[in-house]
Amino acid sequence: MATTAAGRSCMAVICNSKFLLTPPTFRRAVCNLRRRRYSAQAFRKPHAANFGLLFDIDGVIVRGREVLPSSKEAISLLTDQNTGKFKVPCVFVTNAGNALRSAKAEQLSNWLGVPVSQDQVVMSHSPLKLFKQFHNKTVLVSGQGPVLQIAKNLGFTKVVTIENLKSTFPMLDMVDHTRRRREPGKYEKFFPKIEAIVLFGEPVRWETNLQLILDLLLTNGKPDTAPEYIPYPHIPLLACNMDLMWMAEACMPRFGHGCFLHCLEGLYHKITGRHIQYTALIGKPSEITYHHAEYVINQHAESLGLETPLHRLYAIGDNPETDIYGANLYNRYLRDKRFPTSRKQKMSQGKGGSGIMLSRGNGDGDPLYVLEDDCEVLDCADSIESILVLTGVYDKSRDYKQQGGDKHIFNHNHRDFTVDEDLKMPTFTVKNVLEAVKLVYEEEQFYS
Repeated sequence: MATTAAGRSCMAVICNSKFLLTPPTFRRAVCNLRRRRYSAQAFRKPHAANFGLLFDIDGVIVRGREVLPSSKEAISLLTDQNTGKFKVPCVFVTNAGNALRSAKAEQLSNWLGVPVSQDQVVMSHSPLKLFKQFHNKTVLVSGQGPVLQIAKNLGFTKVVTIENLKSTFPMLDMVDHTRRRREPGKYEKFFPKIEAIVLFGEPVRWETNLQLILDLLLTNGKPDTAPEYIPYPHIPLLACNMDLMWMAEACMPRFGHGCFLHCLEGLYHKITGRHIQYTALIGKPSEITYHHAEYVINQHAESLGLETPLHRLYAIGDNPETDIYGANLYNRYLRDKRFPTSRKQKMSQGKGGSGIMLSRGNGDGDPLYVLEDDCEVLDCADSIESILVLTGVYDKSRDYKQQGGDKHIFNHNHRDFTVDEDLKMPTFTVKNVLEAVKLVYEEEQFYS
């Protein structure tokens, strides 16, 4: 948090308080005191934005294909009315993985009535371009949409789809009796070994994808021969989008990719007695997604002629388990980067900009993956504040803190992310995205 005069005044008041505040509560208290101080000022001087907004899409901007009523007005506050261009750095960070960035940008432009560039879009799979050690390996990709084109745009050069695998090994897909084939494939013996699996998002035929992915995990990527023993650890597995559920037009949330991952993990454990090991989990709430989003939003700020790095970011989302948890987790990373207290934290900053080490979110600093590419080493923001909107997944009936229930009942986080209820608590809660933008303007005294 920036140590402005107002901030120091707020901190002094809080430090003299009789109450000990947890980190999320402390930030909310500081922000509330700052808001009262700012609202009392009669004159507000316009200035260039030194902050940025990270928008979730589903449940914040739209529900399914229906644009939420407050979305267009919210975005209009962030754009120049004469040129239609953004005057505040904005990036749309979605856990969707079934489209190219360019297609999602075009969709957002049509929904919002303002030009949105693909350079303002972060899909759940976008950070995969950093994992160059896999780009020249033969990888199987699973998901919906133009998965082959998505993979090639990310840098993968040897891509196999589920359809490719199924047509080569037709005897593997046996759940649907009407699609069974008796004859073996012609090119089974020439088929390359699958060296890694990349899961972009939930597929259409879950049974086919579950079966074939398990076959690859159980055979070290060569499903034409039954193994003498089950290899462990299995071939690398990279998964994007851990959302258990997401909000579309229906009155209740729908299955997300997190549900598919849960099924895959359960089946693998039931068959082998062991746990699936992910090489990387990408998409919110993973820190790498927010690190990449910060890089992208600073690029957008530079294109607007603004100074970088931006000093504060605001993450606006509808899901406490991903949007809020991830923003707060990355805020913890920013804090540790600025004030390293251990050898592991100091190592995570890299030496001479060689990369970053990110944790699983379990608080013990154990790395989930290391970025060896230095293309996105950057000066980071002071903080990222989380804003929860009530137009999507969140339902206070499932919020144990609102209902006084058992806090472990409604844990929708992925298996590999430790249950930390403080990380699910937003800095702010507002009704919709319009209120969120107005709140940010008030917090930043931005009136232009």
